[in-house]
Amino acid sequence: MDLEIAQINTTAKLPILKQENGNSFKPAAQTTTNTEGTSTTLIPGPVTADEKIQKKNDLKARSMLLMALPNEHLLTFNQYMDDKTFFAAIQTRFGGNDATKKTQKTLLKQMYENFSAPSTESLDSIFNRL
Repeated sequence: MDLEIAQINTTAKLPILKQENGNSFKPAAQTTTNTEGTSTTLIPGPVTADEKIQKKNDLKARSMLLMALPNEHLLTFNQYMDDKTFFAAIQTRFGGNDATKKTQKTLLKQMYENFSAPSTESLDSIFNRL
């Protein structure tokens, strides 16, 4: 039996690195052209150590804010790319004004005062409800 083996040649374009200050490398911008003739320039990410740390901290902050949101609000806040505007939008949406905060506080106090637990319920379940 003859086995035919198909060879597929692929080429990968590696990023071009430019030397800067003798010991650090900065990636060069890459331009790609699609079949329609439009070109796209890809600018590389942060290069210096401070920029890398800042980018990492921004990513952590955004992730923490997204984890704190209820699932039904994720799509609403996904449009904000800047962490500061993202946090400000969350504060305006969920923070409310002073009258709203006072009403919420009063409602929570009433719920706490009206809380009751039957003697047949376990202590763990009572604590979880509270």
